Amino acid sequence: MKPRLIMCICTGECPGFKDLDLWRLVNYARNELDVEYAIVHPQLCVDDGDRFWSDYLKGDNNDTVYIVGGCDPRTQRKLFKEAFAEKGLDVEKNLLPLDLRNLPTEEAMKKVQEAVEEAKKIMGKG
Repeated sequence: MKPRLIMCICTGECPGFKDLDLWRLVNYARNELDVEYAIVHPQLCVDDGDRFWSDYLKGDNNDTVYIVGGCDPRTQRKLFKEAFAEKGLDVEKNLLPLDLRNLPTEEAMKKVQEAVEEAKKIMGKG
């Protein structure tokens, strides 16, 4: 199992992501980095985001690290803690939140690359 990247971009309307080429970043991650896959959700912090986590985390391996590129890491931990706990996962161990707001694409790519390496170490694969 490899780390999984989920990009959350606040519906695409958040000015914090105006300098980010989302598809370039996602394709970079899925083609160049050692991830299971990379996907996009428009807004994980709303009701369908809760339903997404409920379906997505179902039957998962407790060693998997989910890298979420989005907003403030503290906010992500707070918002996703319950969904992870319901599936027997620890948001402090299984979630690696990244704040990619206000970063140009190249800097976001570097930050995601570093997170993948960190996730692999957490998973005992790096």
